Amino acid sequence: MILKKISLSNFRNFKNQELVFNRRLTIVAGENSRGKTNLLEAIYFVLKGQGFREEKEEELINLNFSRGKVTAVFEDNGADNVFEIDIDKSNGKTVKIFFVDRTKKRLILYKKELTSVVLFTPDQINIIKGAPSLRREYFNAVLSERDDEYKKHLNNFENALRRRNRILEKHVSEIKLRDELSFWNDYLEKESRYITEKRSEYVVYLNNHKKLDSKMFSISYLRNDFSKKNLTEVFPKEMALRKTLIGPQKDDFDIIVQDATSKKDIHRYGSRSEERLAVFWLKINELRYFENELGKPILLLDDIFSELDYHNKKIILNLIGQYQTIASTTDEEFLKEIKSDKEIINL
Repeated sequence: MILKKISLSNFRNFKNQELVFNRRLTIVAGENSRGKTNLLEAIYFVLKGQGFREEKEEELINLNFSRGKVTAVFEDNGADNVFEIDIDKSNGKTVKIFFVDRTKKRLILYKKELTSVVLFTPDQINIIKGAPSLRREYFNAVLSERDDEYKKHLNNFENALRRRNRILEKHVSEIKLRDELSFWNDYLEKESRYITEKRSEYVVYLNNHKKLDSKMFSISYLRNDFSKKNLTEVFPKEMALRKTLIGPQKDDFDIIVQDATSKKDIHRYGSRSEERLAVFWLKINELRYFENELGKPILLLDDIFSELDYHNKKIILNLIGQYQTIASTTDEEFLKEIKSDKEIINL
Protein backbone atom coordinates (compact mmCIF):
# COMPACT_ATOMS: atom_id res chain seq x y z
CA MET A 1 0.00 0.00 0.00
CA ILE A 2 1.46 3.34 -1.14
CA LEU A 3 0.56 6.79 0.16
CA LYS A 4 0.00 9.02 -2.91
CA LYS A 5 -1.26 12.29 -1.43
CA ILE A 6 -2.73 13.86 1.66
CA SER A 7 -5.09 16.82 2.11
CA LEU A 8 -5.14 18.76 5.37
CA SER A 9 -7.90 21.04 6.55
CA ASN A 10 -7.36 22.92 9.83
CA PHE A 11 -4.90 20.29 11.06
CA ARG A 12 -2.28 21.79 13.40
CA ASN A 13 -0.77 24.78 11.52
CA PHE A 14 -2.16 23.69 8.12
CA LYS A 15 -5.38 25.42 7.05
CA ASN A 16 -5.86 23.98 3.56
CA GLN A 17 -3.05 22.13 1.87
CA GLU A 18 -2.58 19.14 -0.42
CA LEU A 19 0.76 17.33 -0.65
CA VAL A 20 1.93 14.59 -3.02
CA PHE A 21 4.40 11.84 -2.09
CA ASN A 22 7.00 9.83 -3.95
CA ARG A 23 6.52 6.05 -4.02
CA ARG A 24 9.95 5.55 -2.45
CA LEU A 25 11.22 8.66 -0.66
CA THR A 26 9.80 12.07 0.18
CA ILE A 27 11.93 14.64 2.02
CA VAL A 28 10.11 17.33 3.99
CA ALA A 29 12.61 20.20 4.24
CA GLY A 30 12.50 23.53 6.00
CA GLU A 31 13.49 25.48 9.06
CA ASN A 32 12.18 24.67 12.53
CA SER A 33 8.56 25.54 13.39
CA ARG A 34 7.39 25.37 9.78
CA GLY A 35 5.22 22.28 10.24
CA LYS A 36 7.49 19.39 9.23
CA THR A 37 6.61 17.32 12.30
CA ASN A 38 2.94 18.32 11.93
CA LEU A 39 2.90 16.83 8.43
CA LEU A 40 4.42 13.56 9.65
CA GLU A 41 1.89 13.50 12.46
CA ALA A 42 -0.94 13.93 9.94
CA ILE A 43 0.29 10.85 8.06
CA TYR A 44 0.60 8.93 11.33
CA PHE A 45 -2.87 10.14 12.34
CA VAL A 46 -4.58 8.98 9.16
CA LEU A 47 -2.91 5.55 9.50
CA LYS A 48 -3.37 5.02 13.25
CA GLY A 49 -6.41 7.12 14.13
CA GLN A 50 -4.42 9.13 16.68
CA GLY A 51 -1.54 11.58 16.78
CA PHE A 52 1.84 10.94 18.38
CA ARG A 53 2.29 14.16 20.38
CA GLU A 54 -0.99 15.62 21.61
CA GLU A 55 -2.06 15.36 25.24
CA LYS A 56 -5.60 16.20 24.14
CA GLU A 57 -6.97 15.29 20.74
CA GLU A 58 -8.49 18.74 20.34
CA GLU A 59 -4.91 20.03 19.97
CA LEU A 60 -4.78 18.42 16.52
CA ILE A 61 -7.24 21.03 15.25
CA ASN A 62 -5.98 24.50 14.32
CA LEU A 63 -6.58 26.80 17.29
CA ASN A 64 -8.94 29.09 15.37
CA PHE A 65 -11.34 26.35 14.26
CA SER A 66 -13.66 23.76 15.77
CA ARG A 67 -13.36 21.22 12.96
CA GLY A 68 -10.47 19.65 11.10
CA LYS A 69 -9.99 16.95 8.50
CA VAL A 70 -7.24 14.72 7.12
CA THR A 71 -7.85 12.92 3.82
CA ALA A 72 -5.35 10.53 2.24
CA VAL A 73 -5.27 8.61 -1.02
CA PHE A 74 -3.55 5.21 -0.93
CA GLU A 75 -2.81 2.95 -3.87
CA ASP A 76 -3.33 -0.75 -3.23
CA ASN A 77 -2.93 -3.33 -6.01
CA GLY A 78 -3.40 -0.68 -8.66
CA ALA A 79 -6.58 0.82 -7.18
CA ASP A 80 -6.92 4.11 -5.28
CA ASN A 81 -8.70 4.19 -1.93
CA VAL A 82 -9.58 7.32 0.05
CA PHE A 83 -9.26 7.35 3.84
CA GLU A 84 -10.55 10.29 5.85
CA ILE A 85 -10.75 11.31 9.49
CA ASP A 86 -12.96 14.22 10.50
CA ILE A 87 -12.34 15.84 13.90
CA ASP A 88 -15.06 17.88 15.61
CA LYS A 89 -14.76 19.71 18.92
CA SER A 90 -17.78 21.98 18.50
CA ASN A 91 -19.98 20.39 21.21
CA GLY A 92 -17.59 20.50 24.16
CA LYS A 93 -15.90 17.19 23.40
CA THR A 94 -13.65 15.97 20.60
CA VAL A 95 -15.18 13.42 18.22
CA LYS A 96 -13.41 11.59 15.39
CA ILE A 97 -15.35 10.14 12.44
CA PHE A 98 -13.66 7.64 10.12
CA PHE A 99 -14.43 7.08 6.43
CA VAL A 100 -13.15 4.67 3.78
CA ASP A 101 -14.17 5.68 0.27
CA ARG A 102 -16.84 7.92 1.85
CA THR A 103 -18.32 5.04 3.85
CA LYS A 104 -18.36 5.61 7.61
CA LYS A 105 -16.38 3.00 9.58
CA ARG A 106 -15.60 2.12 13.16
CA LEU A 107 -11.93 2.66 14.01
CA ILE A 108 -11.13 -1.05 14.28
CA LEU A 109 -12.52 -1.71 10.77
CA TYR A 110 -10.97 1.47 9.36
CA LYS A 111 -7.49 0.40 10.52
CA LYS A 112 -7.87 -3.13 9.19
CA GLU A 113 -7.91 -1.75 5.64
CA LEU A 114 -4.66 0.19 6.09
CA THR A 115 -0.99 -0.69 6.27
CA SER A 116 1.03 -0.10 9.44
CA VAL A 117 3.43 2.75 10.18
CA VAL A 118 6.77 2.92 12.00
CA LEU A 119 7.94 6.23 13.42
CA PHE A 120 11.51 7.30 14.30
CA THR A 121 11.94 10.46 16.40
CA PRO A 122 14.99 11.78 18.29
CA ASP A 123 13.26 11.51 21.68
CA GLN A 124 12.74 7.76 21.23
CA ILE A 125 16.19 7.34 22.71
CA ASN A 126 14.26 7.55 26.01
CA ILE A 127 13.00 4.02 25.32
CA ILE A 128 16.56 2.99 26.12
CA LYS A 129 17.69 5.50 28.74
CA GLY A 130 14.35 6.41 30.34
CA ALA A 131 12.17 4.83 33.01
CA PRO A 132 10.87 1.22 32.73
CA SER A 133 7.40 2.62 31.99
CA LEU A 134 8.68 3.95 28.64
CA ARG A 135 9.91 0.50 27.61
CA ARG A 136 6.58 -1.04 28.64
CA GLU A 137 4.74 1.63 26.63
CA TYR A 138 6.87 0.80 23.60
CA PHE A 139 6.15 -2.92 23.87
CA ASN A 140 2.44 -2.22 24.42
CA ALA A 141 2.26 0.00 21.33
CA VAL A 142 3.97 -2.55 19.07
CA LEU A 143 1.97 -5.51 20.32
CA SER A 144 -1.36 -3.65 20.29
CA GLU A 145 -0.80 -2.61 16.67
CA ARG A 146 -0.57 -6.22 15.53
CA ASP A 147 -2.83 -7.96 18.06
CA ASP A 148 -6.27 -6.59 18.98
CA GLU A 149 -6.54 -9.23 21.70
CA TYR A 150 -3.40 -7.90 23.37
CA LYS A 151 -4.91 -4.43 23.53
CA LYS A 152 -8.14 -5.83 24.97
CA HIS A 153 -6.35 -7.84 27.67
CA LEU A 154 -4.14 -4.85 28.50
CA ASN A 155 -7.18 -2.57 28.92
CA ASN A 156 -8.93 -5.22 31.03
CA PHE A 157 -5.87 -5.57 33.24
CA GLU A 158 -5.41 -1.82 33.72
CA ASN A 159 -9.09 -1.29 34.59
CA ALA A 160 -9.10 -4.18 37.04
CA LEU A 161 -5.83 -2.99 38.58
CA ARG A 162 -7.45 0.37 39.37
CA ARG A 163 -10.37 -1.45 41.02
CA ARG A 164 -8.00 -3.56 43.11
CA ASN A 165 -6.03 -0.49 44.19
CA ARG A 166 -9.21 1.30 45.26
CA ILE A 167 -10.10 -1.68 47.46
CA LEU A 168 -6.63 -1.63 49.00
CA GLU A 169 -6.92 2.11 49.65
CA LYS A 170 -10.16 1.81 51.64
CA HIS A 171 -9.63 -1.53 53.43
CA VAL A 172 -10.71 -1.86 57.07
CA SER A 173 -9.87 -5.40 58.18
CA GLU A 174 -7.61 -8.08 56.73
CA ILE A 175 -10.41 -10.67 56.56
CA LYS A 176 -12.75 -8.36 54.66
CA LEU A 177 -9.92 -7.20 52.43
CA ARG A 178 -8.95 -10.74 51.43
CA ASP A 179 -12.58 -11.49 50.61
CA GLU A 180 -13.01 -8.38 48.45
CA LEU A 181 -9.73 -8.97 46.59
CA SER A 182 -10.39 -12.63 45.81
CA PHE A 183 -12.29 -12.04 42.55
CA TRP A 184 -9.91 -9.35 41.30
CA ASN A 185 -6.85 -11.47 42.10
CA ASP A 186 -8.17 -14.32 39.93
CA TYR A 187 -9.21 -11.93 37.15
CA LEU A 188 -5.89 -10.07 37.10
CA GLU A 189 -3.91 -13.30 37.07
CA LYS A 190 -5.84 -14.48 34.01
CA GLU A 191 -5.51 -11.18 32.12
CA SER A 192 -1.83 -10.75 32.97
CA ARG A 193 -1.03 -14.22 31.65
CA TYR A 194 -1.86 -13.15 28.09
CA ILE A 195 0.15 -9.92 28.41
CA THR A 196 3.31 -11.63 29.66
CA GLU A 197 2.97 -14.40 27.10
CA LYS A 198 2.88 -11.94 24.18
CA ARG A 199 5.69 -9.83 25.61
CA SER A 200 7.77 -13.00 25.95
CA GLU A 201 7.06 -13.93 22.33
CA TYR A 202 8.21 -10.52 21.10
CA VAL A 203 11.41 -10.79 23.16
CA VAL A 204 12.10 -14.13 21.46
CA TYR A 205 11.49 -12.49 18.08
CA LEU A 206 13.96 -9.69 18.87
CA ASN A 207 16.57 -12.14 20.12
CA ASN A 208 16.26 -14.07 16.86
CA HIS A 209 17.34 -10.91 14.99
CA LYS A 210 20.31 -9.73 17.03
CA LYS A 211 22.66 -8.29 14.46
CA LEU A 212 22.85 -4.61 13.52
CA ASP A 213 25.90 -3.46 11.61
CA SER A 214 28.96 -4.83 13.49
CA LYS A 215 27.18 -5.23 16.83
CA MET A 216 24.92 -7.82 18.40
CA PHE A 217 21.95 -6.81 20.55
CA SER A 218 19.83 -8.89 22.86
CA ILE A 219 17.02 -8.20 25.31
CA SER A 220 16.10 -9.79 28.65
CA TYR A 221 12.54 -9.76 29.88
CA LEU A 222 12.40 -8.95 33.61
CA ARG A 223 8.96 -10.36 34.32
CA ASN A 224 6.97 -9.43 37.40
CA ASP A 225 4.34 -12.17 37.46
CA PHE A 226 0.93 -11.60 38.98
CA SER A 227 0.57 -15.02 40.60
CA LYS A 228 -0.92 -16.45 43.78
CA LYS A 229 2.54 -17.31 45.08
CA ASN A 230 3.81 -13.76 44.58
CA LEU A 231 0.59 -12.31 46.01
CA THR A 232 1.07 -14.29 49.20
CA GLU A 233 4.61 -12.94 49.60
CA VAL A 234 3.79 -9.27 49.03
CA PHE A 235 0.34 -9.09 50.65
CA PRO A 236 1.56 -7.71 54.03
CA LYS A 237 3.46 -4.95 52.23
CA GLU A 238 0.47 -4.22 49.98
CA MET A 239 -1.67 -3.78 53.08
CA ALA A 240 0.84 -1.31 54.50
CA LEU A 241 1.32 0.68 51.28
CA ARG A 242 -2.28 0.24 50.08
CA LYS A 243 -1.41 -0.46 46.43
CA THR A 244 -0.67 -3.40 44.14
CA LEU A 245 3.03 -4.23 44.03
CA ILE A 246 3.25 -7.01 41.42
CA GLY A 247 2.15 -7.61 37.87
CA PRO A 248 3.11 -6.70 34.28
CA GLN A 249 2.74 -3.00 35.15
CA LYS A 250 6.09 -3.54 36.93
CA ASP A 251 7.88 -5.38 34.08
CA ASP A 252 11.15 -4.13 32.63
CA PHE A 253 13.49 -5.05 29.78
CA ASP A 254 17.30 -5.00 29.78
CA ILE A 255 19.03 -4.41 26.43
CA ILE A 256 22.56 -5.74 25.99
CA VAL A 257 25.05 -4.76 23.27
CA GLN A 258 27.96 -6.98 22.32
CA ASP A 259 30.82 -6.63 19.86
CA ALA A 260 34.08 -8.51 19.36
CA THR A 261 35.62 -7.19 22.58
CA SER A 262 32.85 -6.29 25.06
CA LYS A 263 29.34 -6.96 26.34
CA LYS A 264 27.39 -4.44 28.41
CA ASP A 265 24.00 -3.30 29.62
CA ILE A 266 23.14 -0.23 27.56
CA HIS A 267 20.85 1.31 30.22
CA ARG A 268 23.72 1.56 32.68
CA TYR A 269 26.90 1.66 30.65
CA GLY A 270 26.06 2.44 27.02
CA SER A 271 27.42 5.44 25.15
CA ARG A 272 25.12 7.91 23.41
CA SER A 273 25.96 6.29 20.08
CA GLU A 274 25.18 2.81 21.42
CA GLU A 275 21.87 4.06 22.84
CA ARG A 276 20.93 5.37 19.38
CA LEU A 277 21.96 2.09 17.77
CA ALA A 278 19.77 0.21 20.26
CA VAL A 279 16.78 2.33 19.19
CA PHE A 280 17.59 1.59 15.54
CA TRP A 281 17.77 -2.12 16.37
CA LEU A 282 14.33 -2.02 17.98
CA LYS A 283 12.82 0.02 15.16
CA ILE A 284 14.31 -2.03 12.32
CA ASN A 285 12.92 -5.16 13.94
CA GLU A 286 9.58 -3.39 14.36
CA LEU A 287 9.55 -2.82 10.59
CA ARG A 288 10.25 -6.50 9.95
CA TYR A 289 7.71 -7.61 12.54
CA PHE A 290 4.88 -5.65 10.93
CA GLU A 291 5.98 -6.54 7.41
CA ASN A 292 5.73 -10.26 8.15
CA GLU A 293 2.05 -10.00 9.09
CA LEU A 294 0.65 -6.75 7.70
CA GLY A 295 2.67 -6.00 4.57
CA LYS A 296 5.28 -3.28 4.18
CA PRO A 297 4.79 -0.44 6.66
CA ILE A 298 5.30 3.22 5.85
CA LEU A 299 8.43 4.63 7.50
CA LEU A 300 8.37 8.11 9.05
CA LEU A 301 11.67 9.74 10.05
CA ASP A 302 11.23 12.95 12.05
CA ASP A 303 14.44 15.00 11.88
CA ILE A 304 16.62 12.20 13.21
CA PHE A 305 19.62 12.93 10.99
CA SER A 306 20.76 16.11 12.74
CA GLU A 307 21.99 14.09 15.75
CA LEU A 308 23.65 11.25 13.85
CA ASP A 309 27.23 10.76 12.78
CA TYR A 310 27.99 9.60 9.24
CA HIS A 311 28.13 5.91 10.17
CA ASN A 312 24.73 5.91 11.86
CA LYS A 313 23.21 7.90 9.00
CA LYS A 314 24.30 5.16 6.60
CA ILE A 315 22.43 2.55 8.66
CA ILE A 316 19.20 4.54 8.28
CA LEU A 317 19.83 5.37 4.62
CA ASN A 318 20.05 1.64 3.90
CA LEU A 319 16.39 1.33 4.98
CA ILE A 320 15.29 3.88 2.39
CA GLY A 321 14.18 2.08 -0.73
CA GLN A 322 13.00 -0.96 1.19
CA TYR A 323 9.96 0.96 2.49
CA GLN A 324 8.06 4.05 1.36
CA THR A 325 9.75 6.69 3.50
CA ILE A 326 8.76 10.23 4.45
CA ALA A 327 11.59 12.03 6.25
CA SER A 328 11.78 15.54 7.67
CA THR A 329 15.10 17.35 7.94
CA THR A 330 16.75 20.72 8.42
CA ASP A 331 20.07 19.27 7.18
CA GLU A 332 20.72 20.43 3.61
CA GLU A 333 23.93 18.40 3.45
CA PHE A 334 21.89 15.26 4.09
CA LEU A 335 19.82 15.95 0.96
CA LYS A 336 22.97 15.86 -1.17
CA GLU A 337 23.86 12.39 0.15
CA ILE A 338 20.63 10.83 -1.12
CA LYS A 339 20.99 9.87 -4.77
CA SER A 340 17.82 7.79 -5.11
CA ASP A 341 14.57 8.95 -6.71
CA LYS A 342 12.85 11.36 -4.34
CA GLU A 343 10.30 14.14 -3.92
CA ILE A 344 11.24 17.24 -1.89
CA ILE A 345 8.52 19.21 -0.07
CA ASN A 346 9.73 22.61 1.10
CA LEU A 347 7.75 24.12 3.98
